[in-house]
Amino acid sequence: VLGEGDSVGADARLVQATSLRVQEASLTGESEAVLKDASTLPELAPLGDRLDMVFKGTAVAQGTCRALVTATGMDTEMGSIAEMLEATAEEPTPLEKEIGRIGRMLSIAVVAIAVVVVASILLISNIRSAADVIHVLLLGVSLAVAAVPEGLSAILSVVLALGVQRMAKHNAIVKNLSSVETLGSASVIASDKTGTLTRAEMTIERVMTASGATHVTGVGYAPEGQVEHEGAALTSGPLHEEIVVTLSGGSLAGDADLRQGEGGEWEIHGDPTEAAFLVAERKLGVTERRAQRFERIGEIPFTSERKMMSTIEIDHEHGDEVVVITKGAPDVLLERCNRVRMGMDLVDLDDAWRARILADVDTLSDAALRTLAVAYRPLASGEDMQATESLERDLVFVGTVGIIDPPREEAALAIHEARRAGIRVIMITGDHPRTAARIAADLGIVEAGAAALTGSELDALDDAGFAEAVRKTSVYARVSPAHKLRIVDALQADGNIVAMTGDGVNDAPALKAADIGIAMGVTGTEVTKEAAKMILADDNFATIVEAVREGRRILDNIRK
Repeated sequence: VLGEGDSVGADARLVQATSLRVQEASLTGESEAVLKDASTLPELAPLGDRLDMVFKGTAVAQGTCRALVTATGMDTEMGSIAEMLEATAEEPTPLEKEIGRIGRMLSIAVVAIAVVVVASILLISNIRSAADVIHVLLLGVSLAVAAVPEGLSAILSVVLALGVQRMAKHNAIVKNLSSVETLGSASVIASDKTGTLTRAEMTIERVMTASGATHVTGVGYAPEGQVEHEGAALTSGPLHEEIVVTLSGGSLAGDADLRQGEGGEWEIHGDPTEAAFLVAERKLGVTERRAQRFERIGEIPFTSERKMMSTIEIDHEHGDEVVVITKGAPDVLLERCNRVRMGMDLVDLDDAWRARILADVDTLSDAALRTLAVAYRPLASGEDMQATESLERDLVFVGTVGIIDPPREEAALAIHEARRAGIRVIMITGDHPRTAARIAADLGIVEAGAAALTGSELDALDDAGFAEAVRKTSVYARVSPAHKLRIVDALQADGNIVAMTGDGVNDAPALKAADIGIAMGVTGTEVTKEAAKMILADDNFATIVEAVREGRRILDNIRK
C-alpha cells in the first residue's frame, strides 16, 4: 500500500489506484509526474508507458494505491540499471590512446636508433677491450634516455589544467584532465530533452474558445508576456471574456501556487501543469480579481478514471452564487457539457459545436501540445454538493488550452553553432515521439515534420538495421536506459567521439560508456555525477558547446 510522499521499494503491479501520480524522473528522465492506472497494458509496452506498474526508486507524488510486488533487488528496473552500470567498462580517452600510441612509437624508434648507433660505433671503432664495449653500450643507453621527451607529460598536464580553469568559468566542471581534450574531439553530442534542451517549465502556448484562437507570448514561470489574437494584444470583447473564464477557471480548479521569491524570481509550488494556468492568467492581468471574487468551499479530486478535477466556489460578484468549476481531458469533459460559452452568452452544445471543439483539440495535439479543457456550472439553490457525479453534469464548455515545455532560447543558438562546427546533435528522451519531434524541430536538430524513432521500433531492428538507423536518426523517444546505452555504443562503433548528457539514474550507464559523460549539476543525481566525467553547474546545453570550443583550443595547443 502506497500513499503520497512514499518511496517505492520494489517493482509492483497495480491492483487498485486512486488519483495516483508517480514521479519517475529517475527512470525515464521526464520531470512531470506520471498518471497511473490499474488497467492492463501490453506486456512489451515501453518503460514510460507502463502505467499499470510502479518501480523501485520512484516516489508517489499524489494519490494512493495497492500493488502486488513483482520484482525486488537486482531484478527490478533500477537493479538492471545498476547491473548495466557495473558491466560498463571505462574506455581510455582519445588523448590517452594517442599518448599511448606515441609512446609506443617513440620507444620503438629510440631503441632502433640506439641499436644502430651502437652497432655502427662497434663496427667502425677500434675496440680493444671489454671496457671499450661497455663504454659504447653506455653511450647507446644515454642516447636512448636523452631522446625520450620526459617533459611531455608535464607540459600536457599544465595545458589541460589551464583548460580546466577556463571551463570552470563557463560553469563546466571537469573531473578528469584528459576529458578536456575529449570534448574538443567530440563529433556527436547526445542530449536529454527535459531541463537541458527545454526549460522544464510547463507553459500555456495557445488557448482556443468558441470565438477563436489566441496565442500566449512568453515562456517559463515568469508572467512576462500577453495574450494575443491575430498579432495584437487581447484586451476586450467576447473572445477576451472567454479567455478570462478559461484561464481563471483552470487556475481555480487546481492546487498549485505561483510566488515571487526574495530575489525577484518566480517559483511554483505544486503541479507544473496547474501552475501554467496561474502564469497565463497573470499575463492576462486578472489574477487579483479572481482571487477576490471566488472562495473555495469544496473539491472533487482528480482520479485516473475520471480524468478531471473540480472545485466548488462561492462567487462573491454574483450574490454569493455557488459554482462548480471543472478542468480535465477535453474529450471527457465535452461528454459532460450541454452548452458552450460565447462571450457573455450561452448556446446549446450541438453536434456541430462538438465537432468544432474536437477539431480544435486535434489542432493543438498536432502541434505536440498537451491539451486540457475548462468548464463550469452555477449550482441551483439547495443542490446537494455531496453528489459529485451529478455536480459534474450539464456543464458549460469554455475553452481548451495547449501546454508545452518550451525549448531554451540559448539551446537553439548553441545547436546552430555546434552544427556549423561539424558536430551532430541528437536528442534522446523518454517523452512522447510527437513532443520530441516538435521540440527537436524548434531547436533545429531536425527539419519540421521529421519523425522520432521509439524504443519499441529500435527493439524490432537487428544489429545491422540498428547501426543504419543510428547513422540517420537524430531524435529518439520513449527509450529505456538499455536503449540509451545501445545508441551510444552504436555511435562509437561508427567511429564517432560521443558526448552524452543526462541527469537521472537511468542515464548513468550511457554516461559511463560515452567518451565523455556530462551530468547536470542542478538536477543531476549523485549516481549520474559519479558516472560522468564533466558536470554542468547550470544545466545549460549552451555550456556544452562553449566547453567543446575550449576543448578544441586545448587540442590545438597540444598539437603545437
